[in-house]
Amino acid sequence: MIDFQLTSTQAQVKEFAHQFSKTVVRPISLEADRNHRIPDEFMLRLSQMRQMMTVGEVPAEYGGEGGGAGESKDKKGKTQKNRFALIGAEELAWGDASVLLSLPGPGLGGPPVQFTGTPEQRQRFFSVFKEPGLHYGAYGLTEPGAGSDVAGIRTSCRKDGKHWILNGRKCFITNGGRADWVVIFATVDPSQGRAGHRAFVVEKGTPGFSLGKIEEKMGLRASETAELVLEDVRIPDENLLGGEAHYARGKEGFMAAMKTFDSSRPMVGVLAVGIARAAYEHARDFVREHYQLARAIPRYAVLAQTLAEDKRLVDAARLMCWRAAWMADEGVPNAKEASMAKAYAAKMAMKVCADAVQILGAHGLEQQQFVEKWYRDIKVFDIFEGTGQIQRIVISKRILRESPNF
Repeated sequence: MIDFQLTSTQAQVKEFAHQFSKTVVRPISLEADRNHRIPDEFMLRLSQMRQMMTVGEVPAEYGGEGGGAGESKDKKGKTQKNRFALIGAEELAWGDASVLLSLPGPGLGGPPVQFTGTPEQRQRFFSVFKEPGLHYGAYGLTEPGAGSDVAGIRTSCRKDGKHWILNGRKCFITNGGRADWVVIFATVDPSQGRAGHRAFVVEKGTPGFSLGKIEEKMGLRASETAELVLEDVRIPDENLLGGEAHYARGKEGFMAAMKTFDSSRPMVGVLAVGIARAAYEHARDFVREHYQLARAIPRYAVLAQTLAEDKRLVDAARLMCWRAAWMADEGVPNAKEASMAKAYAAKMAMKVCADAVQILGAHGLEQQQFVEKWYRDIKVFDIFEGTGQIQRIVISKRILRESPNF
């Protein structure tokens, strides 16, 4: 049974992350949004926060923090890495989700290397994060014609002796332009569907591997989102995650992508919770300052009811994310719960941010104000890591599989 009470370590990290967001992240948030970038010197300061991330965590045996705070345990002594990561991530998203998405580390590329890579591959690719400076990994799955439909990827891979030749184009890749390496998903034959998928690590500087455009986005502007181009990119066998024999069982490449989502979707959900909480608290404080809700005025009653509902929705979404993370920590399959957390949190956060804009009125529409920024930032949370529609398909399939009488 999940324990909702934070351990002393978790409470300390939550408070530290909150104060860090309040005093360090929030003051640069609007400027970073306006400039579409976060200064490198600021990102160097953020590298200390990497230990709070499960998505992007570097295992201890490969030079990461491991142990310590990142190994937060419950009262029974069980490790709570995923729950721990969510607690810190919510507070950082409360400050600015763009900053959190720009944290140095393997990013979404970390889980497939950890889950699928051989020991030699994990040692090799994670070792770069031991080196001084800013180092990033990235995750290259989405294409112009295939995002939610993962089976539809068209980036090709062809065996050529002891190498593979990759051709294709990836888009909307977080930190793609600055990454030291990117996990690229490709197919040996589109007609094979998911069974044809392979996962490669493509390193920066490889001939034929180039940066396309950096996206100009509505929200999360300070987070880099890049297009990546592969033109006859020659990759050695050693960069095929898991080795060729690993894919003889069928859909292992596809499963590597899906297992990443099982850990990342609760994280995306809790980032939405952090943004929604920020918007709710801003609206609550605005109402406290400008309205006397005790007065019998119908409009004031509506404000009070809106705030009460939004608080309930934020708390419910957080608990759904925690449940999915707890299941991952327990080693229990959580694909359905991860999708439920992500789908619910994204929709919830869009409502709460819209309510905040509505409550503030003209103030909520002013550019370079936090509420206006959060309203722009939140929309993508119902799109990336699998759209809300895809989450509902995942959920319904598992419900029907588990419950014949549904």
